Amino acid sequence: MNYRFYSILLALLAVGFIAQADNPKDFTVESVFDGSKFRLSENKGKIVALHFLLKTECPHCLKYTHDYAVLASKQAEVIHVFLKPDSPFEIKAWAKKISKDGLPELPPIYRDPGAKLAEQFEIPDGYKFHGQFVHYPALVVLDGTGKELFRYIGKNNSDRFPASKFEAKLAESQLK
Repeated sequence: MNYRFYSILLALLAVGFIAQADNPKDFTVESVFDGSKFRLSENKGKIVALHFLLKTECPHCLKYTHDYAVLASKQAEVIHVFLKPDSPFEIKAWAKKISKDGLPELPPIYRDPGAKLAEQFEIPDGYKFHGQFVHYPALVVLDGTGKELFRYIGKNNSDRFPASKFEAKLAESQLK
């Protein structure tokens, strides 16, 4: 039996399967603050930026969320959806630490229980942070049909796509 041949064949099939994987067609997440919900299908025609934040107390997530919330307050054409896999209590305690400088109000923080949405978007996990295994910090931007325009997966808790570069990257990705 040629095990090497079968190993290569299985690897090629797996790569083909992964390449064909699509983002979720629709999903709903709920804000821990007021119970409001974000449903992708209700936002057709709009650019949606999904911000997958780390589980636990991440100071980089606080700054990142603040910077993108300021951008969101000036950018009506993009909906920024901030996602955390923590418990509602942990998310509320964490969100109180977001700087309010330059913000008319705090953005809704949506819960991604068990990081299920992160898994559906194939955000890699296995990153050890504060004694827990978590998904890497990530930004996934979808066009008005729900198709992915671009993504950025951080290599560690401080590696994020800067808000200052977001508009240029969005414009570049829409030209393709």
